[in-house]
Amino acid sequence: MNSRVKKIDPRQLPIIGWREWVALPELGVSTIKAKIDTGARSSSLHAFDMVTFERDGQPFVRFKVHPLQRSSKETIEVEHPVLEFRKVRSSTGHAQRRPVIVTTVEAVGLTWPIELTLANRDAMGFRMLLGREAVRGRMIIDAAGSFYGGKPAAVVKRKKLTKKIKKKRPDKKPE
Repeated sequence: MNSRVKKIDPRQLPIIGWREWVALPELGVSTIKAKIDTGARSSSLHAFDMVTFERDGQPFVRFKVHPLQRSSKETIEVEHPVLEFRKVRSSTGHAQRRPVIVTTVEAVGLTWPIELTLANRDAMGFRMLLGREAVRGRMIIDAAGSFYGGKPAAVVKRKKLTKKIKKKRPDKKPE
């Protein structure tokens, strides 16, 4: 065993559920529901209308994000430097060349840098996957638990507003 490898005491690590609300502040994404997926090596973010270009000799990507599951109402436009392009095999076995960006993620009270591949995840259940490389050595995953970090204020406010709107709508029109 390499003596330079620091052994981490798992009792000191925070617990994260199999799904969590996370933020990507550098991308302007204040809340997005992520699936913690140890079966996936890389993390992936739902992105569409992707265009790659160069700025001052460095590769960039411009893309849009729908941060809410099963909704296209909210759209966030992002421009970000590209770290590299990587061949990634999807859960269906299809290999795809994807842009990889480095950004900061916030979850369960922690903030750290991660690599994110960008792909259209519209047909998937979660708009973001947090892969094992992003969580390795940082937290313990409770496969039976969810949302250890709680609900962000924006999500609570959105749900209350939705309930108010539903209450105001009459169930049936008068005849």
